[in-house]
Amino acid sequence: MRILVVEDDVNLNRQLADTLKEAGYVVDQAFDGEEGHFLGDTEPYDAIILDIGLPELDGVTVLEKWRGAGRGVPVLILTARDRWSDKVAGIDAGADDYVTKPFHVEEVLARIRALIRRAAGHSSSEIICGPVRLDTKSSKATVNGATLKLTSHEYRLLSYLMHHMGEVVSRTELVEHMYDQDFDRDSNTIEVFVGRLRKKMGVDLIETVRGLGYRIQAPKHAN
Repeated sequence: MRILVVEDDVNLNRQLADTLKEAGYVVDQAFDGEEGHFLGDTEPYDAIILDIGLPELDGVTVLEKWRGAGRGVPVLILTARDRWSDKVAGIDAGADDYVTKPFHVEEVLARIRALIRRAAGHSSSEIICGPVRLDTKSSKATVNGATLKLTSHEYRLLSYLMHHMGEVVSRTELVEHMYDQDFDRDSNTIEVFVGRLRKKMGVDLIETVRGLGYRIQAPKHAN
């Protein structure tokens, strides 16, 4: 899953980015409204953390521009504790949730997980596909109760497919959501990761849809 953090406080931006990366997310960073708007308008993100008080272009304006352009990505806004009007303006502009400063990064993580799950149509922190269980809270996966030992890229691949269970996901889409903007992207590596993931899972759940991409879905006989 790929997240954009738009926050002009360098230390806070770095703290959020580091925490998100440790949790298994791919993270891009922006430090002013113009840069944030550009990235959110041109790159595919699974969620965005957006500060309201930004230089160059304020957060509410950035959000209004995204929504006006039809960008439906889930957005979590950061607001000052004593500025209730910012919360109202942010929600009215199209924000999906908000956190007031100062905050615990664990709360931000929990809210981001919830936004991504809801956007994909999942209500629980655990996503189940046949014998495979993905715990988004702990960033761990199991098959028939046995823990899968996955690399960060393998986990990101499985997580994205599980969040979009039953849907055909193209290689390009997987690349866009597994790597940050500065990574040397190569869609051919996706095939390698899929092969490794299939071998580790030991169950035939990931289907190759010729010419289109990949799809994960539970066996038809599964309950």
